[in-house]
Amino acid sequence: MNTNSANQNNENQFKRTMKTRHLIMLSLGGVIGTGLFFNTGYIIATAGAVGTIIAYLIGALVVYLVMLCLGELAVAMPETGAFHTYATRFISPGTGYTVAWLYWLTWTVALGSSLIAASLCAQYWFPWIPVWVWCLIFCAMIFGLNIFTTAFFAESEFWFSIIKVITIIIFIIAGCGAIFGFIPMKYDMPAPFLHNITASGWFPNGITPIIMTMVSVNFAFSGTELIGIAAGEAQNPEKTIPLAIKATILRLIIFFIGTIFVLAALLPMDQAGVIRSPFVMVFDNIGVPYAADFFNYVILTAILSAANSGLYASGRMLWSLSNQGTLPKCFGKLTKQGVPAIAISISMLGGLLALFTCVIAPDTVFVALTAISGFAVVAVWLSICVSHYFFRQQLTTTQLSTLKYKAPWYPLVSILGIILCSVACIGLAFDPEQRIALYCGIPFVAVCYIAHYFTQVFKKRDSTNENR
Repeated sequence: MNTNSANQNNENQFKRTMKTRHLIMLSLGGVIGTGLFFNTGYIIATAGAVGTIIAYLIGALVVYLVMLCLGELAVAMPETGAFHTYATRFISPGTGYTVAWLYWLTWTVALGSSLIAASLCAQYWFPWIPVWVWCLIFCAMIFGLNIFTTAFFAESEFWFSIIKVITIIIFIIAGCGAIFGFIPMKYDMPAPFLHNITASGWFPNGITPIIMTMVSVNFAFSGTELIGIAAGEAQNPEKTIPLAIKATILRLIIFFIGTIFVLAALLPMDQAGVIRSPFVMVFDNIGVPYAADFFNYVILTAILSAANSGLYASGRMLWSLSNQGTLPKCFGKLTKQGVPAIAISISMLGGLLALFTCVIAPDTVFVALTAISGFAVVAVWLSICVSHYFFRQQLTTTQLSTLKYKAPWYPLVSILGIILCSVACIGLAFDPEQRIALYCGIPFVAVCYIAHYFTQVFKKRDSTNENR
């Protein structure tokens, strides 16, 4: 009896096939996507050039704090789909259940926004083909990449992410060349230098837009926490996770801040938006033949890569809920290749949200979806910081000394992370275009807590009936 149980548990556990390079590129793959390539245009148009740079610097600080907290938790307790298990242990079971669904919501909705962005990229070349057609094509592609083995997924995402990283480096170098006149602009336009950054003043719309756009910035940074999701599939997690976190944060700061500086310098504030990628708009103005087409292709690849990571994350979260008994057992079943096929299939339904763009304006839907996804991920980050705070509170001096990885500056790291995540959520209330995230997010959280309560009631009834 015990042997069968053990075999069943082994069958429902993921294989540890991910190496450090896979974790780094999985995290970068999740981050360098829709938020950076499309949402940045919305942030520049709202907060201005300097405001956008400041917003991203604050966003980088938030990510750094959250990752330090997550690193300690993930090394101490490496589990697949780990966020909600930490919240369950150190906050409350209801919070853990809610965090799991919030993170599922994050990536399921982000999958929809990624498909919209990818379709807008495709329309750059084929404007006569409807958005929903591209959405269906990309849905099938992403589903196919996830339904094979984890090793296949990790390797494909590794190479996808390398393409994105190389592209970002080329963009920063070429952009700086155009800013300072080493690369000519189209139509003999003079080199802009820092004119676009200072043209509208330091804060053209005041300080408030910086707070308003914090969730959009955090949405752009979402994906770094995938290291925690994949902890249960990592080889030697006590070594690979800290290395992956340090490497990811360093690259993010360089890539994001460098990219935002180039975009802000080359893209006037009144031309920014989300209908076209600001990257493509920038290279439309640079006198390098086919540069815009090249970057549009790479951005399309990058966004599909981020969607690939998102489906991975949402599928693992449903598996984790099932594995803990809060969802039907069918969600926890793994194929012979170690893939939660049913969980991935259900999560893929979220990508079909993008099909609504065939009847609703893509830019309106895009901003709404990214706001909802951003709210959900910030709420998850908040739970990570709170879980870390209470985790440390419960440790004895002896237990603390045995930790293989410790977040520095405790409790400042946890408390500052909690404050900044809370401020980002409050900022949504000041932006009419993103306020829908609160209208959807707060009721969603309430429904999750209520659902958890009734789930526990039914469990108690079933166990009572079995005892009888």
